[in-house]
Amino acid sequence: MPAVTGIKDATAIVGIGQTSFAKHLPEDERTLACRAVLAALDDAGIAPGEVDALASYTMEETDEVELAKAVGFGDLTFFSKIGFGGGGSCATVAHLAAAIAAGQATVGVAWRSRKRGSGPRPWTNTAVQLPTPAQWTRPFGLLRPADEIAMLARRYLHEYGATRDHLFNVALACRNRANQNPAAVMYERPLTREMYMSSRWISEPLCLYDNCLETDGALACVIVSSERARDCRRAPVYVHSAAQGLPAQHHGMVNYWNDDPLTGPAWAAARHLWKHADITPSDVDVAQIYDAFTPLVPLSLEGYGFCGRGEGGAFTEGGALETGGRLPLNTGGGGLSEAYVHGFNLINEGVKQLRGTSTAQVPGAATCLVTAGEGVPTSALLLRN
Repeated sequence: MPAVTGIKDATAIVGIGQTSFAKHLPEDERTLACRAVLAALDDAGIAPGEVDALASYTMEETDEVELAKAVGFGDLTFFSKIGFGGGGSCATVAHLAAAIAAGQATVGVAWRSRKRGSGPRPWTNTAVQLPTPAQWTRPFGLLRPADEIAMLARRYLHEYGATRDHLFNVALACRNRANQNPAAVMYERPLTREMYMSSRWISEPLCLYDNCLETDGALACVIVSSERARDCRRAPVYVHSAAQGLPAQHHGMVNYWNDDPLTGPAWAAARHLWKHADITPSDVDVAQIYDAFTPLVPLSLEGYGFCGRGEGGAFTEGGALETGGRLPLNTGGGGLSEAYVHGFNLINEGVKQLRGTSTAQVPGAATCLVTAGEGVPTSALLLRN
């Protein structure tokens, strides 16, 4: 077996698939997962029996055994699950890329299936003892992720003079792109500044439109070696660099124990991501940045090096995140306006951009950054065509 020299451009995404998105879908999560995976394999022109590797989230309810039997996979030689919810999205692709580059597998499938729109909210379960991190937040009123991020957002606005208009810029860019995307939950439902500023609080300073959608749906993608990718049905989108990030003394969402709570996991992931890449932030043509809440975008813009510390809010001004701006953002609508499936739709949208098939196509897009959830142990991908 040849020596492993890293994963740079060693693998490619050759198939993507998704179900419809809605507040409520009648199918169960396993059925949705199977449909997304089969769609991705068909997109790639690869038979289910050739799949020998899987990766998903620890929060995924459909396990490998169920999926393998239902879809008809062959013998699996690699399978992994990544923790921390939306922080694991890009890591599913990264794990498969590493396994394939190391010779542990040949065809990998990553997926996420979720019924968050019609299903229960995790924080409503009071029958079990709180995990240790939550014992420092929930008894004091930080019951939901929205409450925890609201505290960070308030700190960010205070420290750097950012305003709700900057958060609106994020929400508007995502909604504008969703208005171009027939698959988006918010297709043909425009957003105005008046609507944003007059909407109800969810957890001050976060209003309704600062929060992601609650969605039923599933997505999947197929990864193979770069050599095999040349023979697949679709043009390959190469995994140029990938990284995970868990900073020292991290406490999910709130970063209580860090000297600077606004320096989150994105900073740790970014250092590794760019270290192993041939490109820099200025070379990125389009970005799919995890947007469960609008403040995560300026925090991520800073963490991944698109602007300086405290400049993420100002970066959004002047249409910077719109098509034709400095950094076109979340071109399918993101979690705020397309669907919220723990960030997996951002991966697939990145592939569409580099194929040239997005509903909000950035002309000549050749490089794309995709990020997972900021505020929790996270991951990121640099894709190229």
